[in-house]
Amino acid sequence: MLEELAKVPWAVIAPLIVVQFILVVVALFDLRKIHATNGPKILWVFIILFVNLLGPIAYFIVGRKQS
Repeated sequence: MLEELAKVPWAVIAPLIVVQFILVVVALFDLRKIHATNGPKILWVFIILFVNLLGPIAYFIVGRKQS
């Protein structure tokens, strides 16, 4: 198991994990403060949390209601 972890290219994966975490946090804070969304807020919470990397991006593109 440890040999397999040593072969993982962490220099590529670590920045993606950090970007994913930052996007999730920013999307959840934005969802909390915004009043109207395209669809129920609880659905967007699940999409943001469980659809890796694309969930927060989808929220910012589709989920926010445009004024």
